[in-house]
Amino acid sequence: MNSAVLRGIDRAAFAVAFADRLRHAGVPAGLTEVDDFVRALAASPLVSMSTLYWTARISLVRRHAHLAAFDRVFAAVFADAPPLPLTRSAAPPGRRDDVHVPVPADTDNAGPGGGLPWATLPPAVAEARESKASMRLPERRPSALAVLADRPFEELDAAQVALLGDALRAAVAGWPTRRTRRHAVGPAGRRVALRATIARARRTAWEPVEVVRERPVRRPRRVVLLCDVSESMRAQATAYLHLMRAFAVVADAEVFAFATTLTRLTVALRHTSAAAAVAQASAAVSDRFGGTRIATNLRALLASHHGDAVRGAVVVIGSDGWDSDLPGELAAMMARLRRRAYRIIWLNPRAGAPGFVPRVAGMAAALPYCDRLLPAGTFRDLVDAASQLQSVTCTDGLKWPTLTPAPRIIA
Repeated sequence: MNSAVLRGIDRAAFAVAFADRLRHAGVPAGLTEVDDFVRALAASPLVSMSTLYWTARISLVRRHAHLAAFDRVFAAVFADAPPLPLTRSAAPPGRRDDVHVPVPADTDNAGPGGGLPWATLPPAVAEARESKASMRLPERRPSALAVLADRPFEELDAAQVALLGDALRAAVAGWPTRRTRRHAVGPAGRRVALRATIARARRTAWEPVEVVRERPVRRPRRVVLLCDVSESMRAQATAYLHLMRAFAVVADAEVFAFATTLTRLTVALRHTSAAAAVAQASAAVSDRFGGTRIATNLRALLASHHGDAVRGAVVVIGSDGWDSDLPGELAAMMARLRRRAYRIIWLNPRAGAPGFVPRVAGMAAALPYCDRLLPAGTFRDLVDAASQLQSVTCTDGLKWPTLTPAPRIIA
């Protein structure tokens, strides 16, 4: 093999394909080794087979136990070359002649290339296709979250639901802020801070030498979550607790669970451990998996001292709409809530079903007062809903369109 063998050949493609052969033989030739091999091919002139052998061996082999596999692959690639003699991997490690290893003799013909991408040689079309197929990267395995994206909550175990909690916290990590009426002194402000400027002018004989500027203070939009934990929401209860914890930790939200009574879970769900937070929240709800009284719980929220937290906030209600109270009572409470809140978002686990129509009396009564109705029955639905909630502060207050024709309400 002389210097003309690798002249004009794509060294990177040659190194990648040769390393792929080594990996199939058990030699862990990764990206770092391939990069070293390409750099070595560019730096060292390949004047003989011996030079190529030692360049590849030094660059691609990191362990003594991999030398035998490397020699087999090297001999198989250059099949027309003389068989390689025994190397130090086959000799006892304690012998002195183990240091000097014989290498294959020079040859002027490299043969067809053994499937390696010889870019300058005119291979057959079939061989070119085989070489491209061998260099094709393997398909990436889907992540655990992608596998569970469309599975309903009743089919998930505790570890998978905990994985959902991590995804929800990541989805609401960039919760948007809004401009408040307060101002703070800052270098990027445009408005002159009169008090601060006059206070500093006292040091310079009341001459305003230094003008202090202020900027508006931005704070996250307040969020209030109310999630149904009644019997009809048994499959979604734990997942909705993780949703409430994500907003309680990231967006400093007020969160409540309700069935027949209203329970505040803000303190319990802010625990540093997700498992401990969900366990404490589950223990705090005394009427879990019972009946549902949505209108009564909304009235209790608006009448309590936590009702001020709803003012100007984004209110998220997670429920399927089944309610023991009369639809007229729920409509009245939703009207009061709508006048006080900034936006009302309703998460319904059954809204993602094909052909869904809100025929339940409670859902039909509350729908005209909601800004959005979002499905929340799977992993993907909850993560998408958490992402859409970030943009709700920038949307206009368009109501959910009136259903035509009017649905038949099931009392």
